[in-house]
Amino acid sequence: MLGLDPRSARYTWTAAIVVLAMCLVYLVRQTLFIFVIALMLAYLLYPLLDFFDRRLSLKTRTPALAMTFVIATGVIAIVVVFIGDKVGGQATQLADRIKNPDFAKHIKEWTVLRVPVGAQIFQHFDEIFGTLPAISLKVLSASRNLIYLVIIPILSFFILKDGREIRDTFLDFLDTGRKAAEDTLMDAHVLLLQYMRALLFLCLATLITFSIVLSIMGVPSSFLLAFVAFPLEFVPLVGPLIAAAIIIGVSAFSGYSNIIGVIVFLAVYRIFQDYVLSPHLMSRGVQLHPLLVIFGVFAGGEIGGVPGVFLSVPVLALVRLLWHDLRKRRVVSRQLDVRVGQAVPPV
Repeated sequence: MLGLDPRSARYTWTAAIVVLAMCLVYLVRQTLFIFVIALMLAYLLYPLLDFFDRRLSLKTRTPALAMTFVIATGVIAIVVVFIGDKVGGQATQLADRIKNPDFAKHIKEWTVLRVPVGAQIFQHFDEIFGTLPAISLKVLSASRNLIYLVIIPILSFFILKDGREIRDTFLDFLDTGRKAAEDTLMDAHVLLLQYMRALLFLCLATLITFSIVLSIMGVPSSFLLAFVAFPLEFVPLVGPLIAAAIIIGVSAFSGYSNIIGVIVFLAVYRIFQDYVLSPHLMSRGVQLHPLLVIFGVFAGGEIGGVPGVFLSVPVLALVRLLWHDLRKRRVVSRQLDVRVGQAVPPV
């Protein structure tokens, strides 16, 4: 047909289907992002679920799943009860300080004095500061997204409950290459488990270290700043930079005198985490070259905004895994062809 042999036609249809699938993924990227977040939450809870599942040894995973969510909810409640009051109090104090009319004046004077171009940047400072109420209304209108705080745990529950059945159903559609697809899915499963475990430990290390060190240094709202840095650590490259900017900005505008000490601490901790702690926690399959991470973060931001930045590192790690699996199978296939060729006697 049209001068194409069956093999070329098959490749053409495959390429067309792949392009169509990529277009569909892009169109539903926001909904897909919610499911990906639920999947990552499921991988955070999976080790605890697996522990209870192996101990109970039941035909159904529902009891182990219920115990997992009860314990996770209990841990969150304990953290909120014991630490939430202190963090909430510091947030209230910071909010009261921001509402003070002298705060805007202090920011303007501080910036004009210490930043050479501050006088030009803040020429229309009063106009910019006057737009804050409108911005606040937009932020409040975005609170409807809080419904996702309920939807995401529900999705994670079903992923943990029926994940194996979903995987088996997908594999049943494959007539050929089932074993290869099953091995690839298992490798991806292990990779995501290692990545989420390492990421959680890195975030907890940031929370604990920032809480202790910033409190010892006497930084205002130290616990609040540590809890702000905790979720931002989940966002590769950009999140830690935003957290550092917030900590330095709040410290400076709150009248803290040892800003240089805060900057030195943040720089030393970042070096320690990126070159000591992170390589120790991340497995060899998860580690990516820094240049590749930077490229992935910027490319993810261009494609999907904040969700693209958030998913850039795990997506790159999965692509790297698929590439290595493909190369390994090609090498094995070539070795088998060579052995078969050597085994066949010459005519």
